[in-house]
Amino acid sequence: MPVRRPLLAAALGAAALLCAAVAPACADPSELITVDPVGRIAPDGTVTLSGTYRCTGGTGPVFVSSSVSQGDARLRHGVGGGTARCDGAEHRWENSGKVTAGALKEGTARVEATLTELRPSGILLLPAFHAATDRTVTLTQE
Repeated sequence: MPVRRPLLAAALGAAALLCAAVAPACADPSELITVDPVGRIAPDGTVTLSGTYRCTGGTGPVFVSSSVSQGDARLRHGVGGGTARCDGAEHRWENSGKVTAGALKEGTARVEATLTELRPSGILLLPAFHAATDRTVTLTQE
């Protein structure tokens, strides 16, 4: 399944941008996702990002996705993804993923993190956004 994770992260990220335009209809204001100010990049290109999240009322599977860009903001690299628990408590998240060799280096980068639920709607699963954030971080060498 590793091949599908970048595709899922890209799809969820694109949907998050759409959600940002209609944010009041997408998320409960008590739900949030944060990104830690420092991310790590390993010599082999593996990037690790982390933060916290809080959500409630998930009826379908909920995922924490993240992406990073450096330089050209239009070029985003999906960085892993994981499942979330929407029980109203604050939880830590950490995503890791390998990016193309040389695509990222130490220094300032933009990270987008999204908390997205896939809700059943007939025979389809449609995205429902719990929270999204976009912030500047510092990538440091491991």
